[in-house]
Amino acid sequence: MSDNTVKQITTDDLRRMGDREGLILQGCGGLAQEWVDGINGLFTEAGILLNGSTFQAENVSVFQNGDLTNMLFPFEGVELDMGKLAVWRIGTHNQFGGTWLSDYVPNRLGGFEKEPAPPQKPKMELLGRDGNIFSLMGDASQLLQQAGMAEQNKEMIERVTACGDYYKALHIISEYVETELSPKTEPQKSVKKKARNAHER
Repeated sequence: MSDNTVKQITTDDLRRMGDREGLILQGCGGLAQEWVDGINGLFTEAGILLNGSTFQAENVSVFQNGDLTNMLFPFEGVELDMGKLAVWRIGTHNQFGGTWLSDYVPNRLGGFEKEPAPPQKPKMELLGRDGNIFSLMGDASQLLQQAGMAEQNKEMIERVTACGDYYKALHIISEYVETELSPKTEPQKSVKKKARNAHER
């Protein structure tokens, strides 16, 4: 049977799976497809896989960590009796080294990667500036370029030049740089939380 449908991934790929869960088996030598077939048969017989669901080879992944070849069986798309799976995992740990993805990554790979924070919007006060919309757009454009936000800068210029309404254009600029017209959201909340915590102490 072909072994080509099981994906090869890296430990870096695993570290980007913070929103997923699955079973990792360690020391999976031989053909990956044979492991998929074997686990499907074993779990069906043990009543772990329910209602005829099985792990599909294209959803299972193989990765190397040190000298070990390991496999990830993700829980998406399969119906499982999690209680029975947990008992099986503990009972066969010496044989398969079974562990949850959410335990493996923090304990073996140093934790999941955090999502990069969105770039911080540059600040620009409208008060006291030249009120000409193209002058304001030029100032905002310069700030965006300095902040490394070239895509946002291009998008802002296209939207401002196409809108044909002064006040609408001001609001568009205020979506890309923080002005007096920008909606005040998360930054204020976090300041309030900090202030409340400081007061409680």
